[in-house]
Amino acid sequence: MKKRYVLLWGVLLFFLIFNMAFSAGKQVMVINVNGPITPVKLKYISDNLLKAEKLLVECLIIELDTPGGLMQSTWDIDKKILASSVPVVVYITPSGGRAASAGVYITYAAHIAVMAPSTNIGSAHPVTMGKQDTSAVMLEKITNDAVAHIKGLADARGRNEAWAVQAVKRSVSITSKEALQKGVINFIAKNREELLNKIDGSEVKLPEGTKKLKTKDAEVIFNPMNWQYKILDRISDPNIAYLLLLAGMAGIFFELKSPGAIFPGALGGVALILAFFSMQVLPINAAGILLILLGVLFFILEIHITSFGLLTIGGVISMLLGSLMLFKSPEMSVSLDIIIPAVFGMALFIVVALGLAIKAQKKKVTTGLEGLIGESGTVARKRGDVFQINIHGEIWKSSCDSPLKTGDKVVVTDVNNMMLIVEKKSK
Repeated sequence: MKKRYVLLWGVLLFFLIFNMAFSAGKQVMVINVNGPITPVKLKYISDNLLKAEKLLVECLIIELDTPGGLMQSTWDIDKKILASSVPVVVYITPSGGRAASAGVYITYAAHIAVMAPSTNIGSAHPVTMGKQDTSAVMLEKITNDAVAHIKGLADARGRNEAWAVQAVKRSVSITSKEALQKGVINFIAKNREELLNKIDGSEVKLPEGTKKLKTKDAEVIFNPMNWQYKILDRISDPNIAYLLLLAGMAGIFFELKSPGAIFPGALGGVALILAFFSMQVLPINAAGILLILLGVLFFILEIHITSFGLLTIGGVISMLLGSLMLFKSPEMSVSLDIIIPAVFGMALFIVVALGLAIKAQKKKVTTGLEGLIGESGTVARKRGDVFQINIHGEIWKSSCDSPLKTGDKVVVTDVNNMMLIVEKKSK
């Protein structure tokens, strides 16, 4: 009897383990990648590839909608996908979305490529690729490098190599229907459910060998960006990074002109640190930074030098040019709708704030001993060489180079160790 119970429990345990293994194989993970491809998106995709490998899911679906991004981050993503032990499906969605520029490379790197209706893919020509040298020779080298990269991806995944080369060299772009006809993608799917049904049974090549996908009726694990990724992604937006830079400069400037305010300086310091973080992951042009700083210098000089507005005009032009040149990649540029009001707002803030500060410094002191200078008084009495002066109802000791008598009107010219230096007031 004991042996039968042991055998029965063994059979049940076997089926339980088998069922768990089977259930684990019926899961898919979905992540969403919207906007420019940046190092933050690279980290997001890499982290989820690791999670997908640990969970042994059937595949990782990347729902993609991007205008492009940084090529270094894109190629790092491609390498992660090519080395992945979990099949990667790139799904260009929603309708109206696109996989432009960097998105083409990521789509070609995927094991399976799917597009939603009314989406497009293409325009993969590299634009400076974040490099400083934009000469014809260097651009040709960069383009040839990008062509070789896309060819390698097309060969690895069995996709249309000729079209990929045209997408890189001539920036051609096609719709989802054309992409399916040309062998650029594998399927068109209206939604995620249709996608899972269509890729079910597909065979993909992994580093360990070939795998047949079982995705029909699979459990979907949706893993969106958490708040940490979202914060990093937001401040890595060129528009946000630009505004953080200007806000940081304004805060530090205000603190230097009004020491002890604390709040503007602290806020400016935090903004600058966040801006510097953003600039570490974005293709920054040093000339753009220098032009912005030169513009701020022109605004400051305008207060001290009579230029009849020429320095202010020069500062505005310098900041506008610096803002336009701040980022090297056209996909990561700052919007003109933000640049124009930000530049004029910064100019107004610096000129007005600095002008008020200088005006306050030049204003006559009205408190303390220095506040007595220039005040008028009357000689109340004389005791030896010392006169007692009545000023604002107070009696002060004073001295004067001219002879005085009681009742004379005097003006305070200086203060020396609680002694007023006065001179006789002319009638």
